[in-house]
Amino acid sequence: MRVSGENLWPGELVTWSAGEVSAHADRLAAVYRAAFAAYGETDDDTAAFRHRSLPTHTGRDDFRCVVALDGDDLVGFGYGYQGAPGQYWTDRVADLAPPAVVRGWLGGHFEVVELAVLPECQGRGLGGALHDALLAGLPHPAALLSTWQYDTPARRLYLRRGWQPLAELPDATLMGTRLPLTGTARPA
Repeated sequence: MRVSGENLWPGELVTWSAGEVSAHADRLAAVYRAAFAAYGETDDDTAAFRHRSLPTHTGRDDFRCVVALDGDDLVGFGYGYQGAPGQYWTDRVADLAPPAVVRGWLGGHFEVVELAVLPECQGRGLGGALHDALLAGLPHPAALLSTWQYDTPARRLYLRRGWQPLAELPDATLMGTRLPLTGTARPA
């Protein structure tokens, strides 16, 4: 969902297939490294993202990846898939979140796995545009994600876009939003 006049970012958003993600995995990893270095992500974390997470995630049901291009330059991306029992994150949330949250939110949900924007491209509405494009038209009843427990630009973006904190996990806040998105989105 994009509300007219909200997107201050002039570049292009494109949906990539799992094959395109695999073909451009090094470019995605470079954006991941740059976006998350300020949050303590290391070269080993980037390698794990590139060589373990991406190949696993692209094979999941309802995988969707939206990328931001500025000319030929990849400057941001967001991706997710349908969460299900047997997946690490879904099982972890099921073990750690309150039972009412598990019953009310897990099952058939869309899991927002990553949303990353190059630091020099932040503050221009790109994160919000990626968020909205990633979640637009999904058939799932809800979307879930985990984010840092402290105040970050990403956490503020999710709150502005109508996400609600559902539970505090040992190292993250579980957040959820009902789908389809409604008019609650505001400028990033």
